[in-house]
Amino acid sequence: MVSPVTVVKSEGPKLVPFFKATCVYFVLWLPTSSPSWFSALIKCLPIFCLWVFLLAHGINFLVSHRSASRILAGLIFSAVGDAFLIWQEQGYFIHGLLMFAITHILYSSAFGMKPLDLKAGLLMGAVSSSCYAFLYSYLSGPFTYLVAVYIALIGFMGWRAVAGVQLCNDLWTWTKLSACVGAMLFMVSDLTIALNKFCFPVPYSRFIIMATYYAAQMLIALSAVETRDEEDFRKRS
Repeated sequence: MVSPVTVVKSEGPKLVPFFKATCVYFVLWLPTSSPSWFSALIKCLPIFCLWVFLLAHGINFLVSHRSASRILAGLIFSAVGDAFLIWQEQGYFIHGLLMFAITHILYSSAFGMKPLDLKAGLLMGAVSSSCYAFLYSYLSGPFTYLVAVYIALIGFMGWRAVAGVQLCNDLWTWTKLSACVGAMLFMVSDLTIALNKFCFPVPYSRFIIMATYYAAQMLIALSAVETRDEEDFRKRS
């Protein structure tokens, strides 16, 4: 297994643009009350940098490794979803919800169905059901079923990410752990959005949402480079 130190040295420099773009977003902190294409660009810029991060590993790598190409596709849909959410008060919230639903399907496909780990599935199912049960009384109209479908999809994505981390069997890798933590942070980000939009104002909601979201996307993007790192490590050995 490739050590985390080796990975940081090889992948860290490729993530510098992402960290800079994220800092730009938090420093500018453009008001959400006046949406514009510029604010959409600033919000999406860190995700664009993650596209570049994956593309830097080579087109051949992405073509030959479906999990990496699906994560890239997920990042593309995420950026479109981010743009829609800039104008959510103008009626584009559902459009953003749809884009991120597709993202979670792509991420689930990238994480795969092996190992199955039904215990993790039951746990994530219980967590997802509890979240929806809490939100249900606050929902109305189409959101009653749209939120249910969305929670089911992100819960499934979380299950597939958690299932990959087989700590007891010592079958885990740093990238599987990265995917797991990223999925959990994504769920925290989306739950905060739901609570703030449908239930009650969450203090510092925007900061919590965006900090956990950017961290989640970075970790999930990092999980795509496992095969490449293992190949490079074997060559050097």
